[in-house]
Amino acid sequence: MSKRIIIAGGGTGGHIFPAIAIANALKDIDKNTEILFIGAKGKMEMEKVPQAGYKIEGLDIAGFNRSSLIKNIGLPFKLIRSFLQVRKIFAAFKPDAAIGVGGYSSFPVLRFAQSAKIPTFIHESNSFAGKSNIMLGKKATKIFVASDGMEKFFPAAKISLSGNPVRAAIVQAGVTKAEGVRFFSLDETKKTLLVVGGSLGAKTINEAIDKDLEKVLDAGLQLIWQTGKPYAEKGKERAKGKNGVFVNDFISQMEYAYSAADVVVARAGAMTVAELCVVKKPVIFVPYPYAAEDHQTVNAKQLVSKNAALMVSDSEAKEKLVPMIIELARNDIKKNELKNNIGKLAITDAAVKVAREIVANLK
Repeated sequence: MSKRIIIAGGGTGGHIFPAIAIANALKDIDKNTEILFIGAKGKMEMEKVPQAGYKIEGLDIAGFNRSSLIKNIGLPFKLIRSFLQVRKIFAAFKPDAAIGVGGYSSFPVLRFAQSAKIPTFIHESNSFAGKSNIMLGKKATKIFVASDGMEKFFPAAKISLSGNPVRAAIVQAGVTKAEGVRFFSLDETKKTLLVVGGSLGAKTINEAIDKDLEKVLDAGLQLIWQTGKPYAEKGKERAKGKNGVFVNDFISQMEYAYSAADVVVARAGAMTVAELCVVKKPVIFVPYPYAAEDHQTVNAKQLVSKNAALMVSDSEAKEKLVPMIIELARNDIKKNELKNNIGKLAITDAAVKVAREIVANLK
């Protein structure tokens, strides 16, 4: 009998893309599995999930706003409303299981599923678990993690070390460097720098590239620059009339961007790290310093300690990032060292592991 499964979460690509990878792996095991996503209205998942071919229901929910307490006044009402919406969705869909991948919508969905005695599964991508996942972990059927030592957050017996699911388009890419470069209408004879601040962009990285764009181009590099929405206009304006610069707020076909890249600059979110291990690229991480428990710095340092990446702190990026990029681009020996070492850390079958364990626990 085929199962009906709800997958909840989102907010950033780091939650959405692993969720889609798990959904695809569940479908590979049994093509008749019915999958329904639940996300937060107005967030990225409402666009990205339907593009991947899945249905999604949106909840009226928002997270706790740490910067402006006044904005939290309506939060209890939104939470109550989202629980009522979840109850209605569950009554109509009748799921056999619920999977939470992090993000605002995960909590009410898994909380409701647990109160209804429906098996729940959590995927925690970071080395520091989020507060809502820690609460949900107590009653979860299984908790999939990407790093060792997660017993300090979750019951040890429920933990399964799976790694982070990387989207199939990247794992199975097979795109040549020439195809990648041509995709962005760039020059096949030049070295290419890829700058990504995560799906929502990264202000400091963008400002550092903006400030020293001429230095990047004068060094003979060309640029693929994913700015995120907030910086898109500025980035496009800055690149106007310059050869060898591709700018967009979001790159949906990242397999081409990774294939084109000789050097990558990125934040150090768990999913970005997982993808860069799979594609084996020399990377300079600029960890986002305000991530919970500063986990991006922890992620980046783990790779730096294995000579698998370079790192510059957010506070020093404006001064140091572009000189580091130019130096690395010119140093083929260092680039090859980083490529070989980051490649050793790749996990390509995490989504399959997660899907198989979920199915095994539902028999």
